[in-house]
Amino acid sequence: MADEKPPPYSPPASSKSSLTSRPSTGSLRAAHPPSPRSSSRHPSVSSQQSMADILSSPPKHEGVPPRDWRTVKVGELLSNRELLFVDLDTPVESACQTLIDNELSSLPIRSSPNAESVCGTFDYSDLTAFLLLIMGLYQPDEDEDMSSFEELARKARAGSTIPVKLVKDLGKKDPFITVPETEGLAKIVEVFGSGVHRIAVVREGTNQVIGMISQLRLISFFWEHGRSFPTIDQLYPRSLRDLNIGSGEVISINGDKKVLDALELMNSEGVSSLAVVDNQHNVVGNISTWDVKYLTRSSSMPLLKSSCLHFLSVILTDRGLSDGKDSYPVFHVNAQSTLAHTVAKIVATQAHRMWIVETPSPASTAPPTPTIPPAVAVPPLSVLSPLPSPCTFPITAPPTLTAGTLPGAHLSGRLMGVVSLTDILNIFARSAGLTPVDPNEARRQRRRSSSSSMRASFDQGSRSSLDLRELRESSRSSFEIRR
Repeated sequence: MADEKPPPYSPPASSKSSLTSRPSTGSLRAAHPPSPRSSSRHPSVSSQQSMADILSSPPKHEGVPPRDWRTVKVGELLSNRELLFVDLDTPVESACQTLIDNELSSLPIRSSPNAESVCGTFDYSDLTAFLLLIMGLYQPDEDEDMSSFEELARKARAGSTIPVKLVKDLGKKDPFITVPETEGLAKIVEVFGSGVHRIAVVREGTNQVIGMISQLRLISFFWEHGRSFPTIDQLYPRSLRDLNIGSGEVISINGDKKVLDALELMNSEGVSSLAVVDNQHNVVGNISTWDVKYLTRSSSMPLLKSSCLHFLSVILTDRGLSDGKDSYPVFHVNAQSTLAHTVAKIVATQAHRMWIVETPSPASTAPPTPTIPPAVAVPPLSVLSPLPSPCTFPITAPPTLTAGTLPGAHLSGRLMGVVSLTDILNIFARSAGLTPVDPNEARRQRRRSSSSSMRASFDQGSRSSLDLRELRESSRSSFEIRR
């Protein structure tokens, strides 16, 4: 289904518009993780028509009575899949391998193997920051001791085992929040709609973590059961422009820039993905912190100095671009796209945001940039082999290509804005009379967030809602929602 040509996208003035054996770093050579060809992380779309089949409306479930989604217990969303943990003393390379092997975006951290409570999370933002630290490119806050970071980088480059506790706060993260399994989704949607990306679910009356819920899991739940929730279902046919949803403050990177530049940009801005654009600002791809898994081995170090276009070709090759077929994840919508269209694409690609585009600019090209020959695939990588000192590894220039030759580039258009999971959950919350933090303020707060490891506790007590002003003031604090 081809999107209609929209008028130029105007970012909303405000989102408050009205709505009705433990290996060492040097010795680990684990088996390659499963190829994303068989992964559900980024299901690909081979044609616009195949995508059209899932974009019209949520799945239908005959005979299912309407429900008030605000009263649904968060425990209903928990998966039967075993919850995996890492400990504070788990080596970083082991934690990274667990992320890759199990196709997880984050892991809860326990203070010890027998502990029931969780003291934080380890995710790809930490891994990205750690890689930059090793390369000598990590920028700590002004009030932090630079010498301690330099010592950590020196030990990592020497092949010493680095425990998770030393890197778990390198990446910019949300507040760490726990909720009881009996908490209603009203509270969860309000928190997620304020910019928090995941929460830990604990057994009622205890600190035992029994599951993790992400924004994407909640969006998928609402999509799968959308017909059961009339207040949400009525939003799906409306366009992004009509809903005044999304942001014009988009962080992107040109395809001829180095991958290392992309990692630095994501880390400094506290974002998990970037739109890759050509010289006319047409979207040609997407790079996320999830993709750092391709960069965690010494043999992959040349990729850091290659272009973002080159890196996209590596990612697409590993996803199974073969047999002459364009199998390309579609990460874009336009201002006239319906909310249903947008959410369906998010659920299909498992992305955390969609880029808002208009029709492509003429002559979508970029300066010649490195790439790999079609027959060469860089395999998924085992993690964190001993790394060279900053900027000392050899770089060999492969053949070249332009942005217009990337599979799927012709399907996109000029980058105008972005709509995220936070935006969508924010509008769900406001449509139900809840008062989440403005998504754009949440974005700015996330980018300002400190990398300190401050930990606090918030007791809701008898109040009827979480005081979300705390999210503005303490973006790295820990909160606990109790009955």
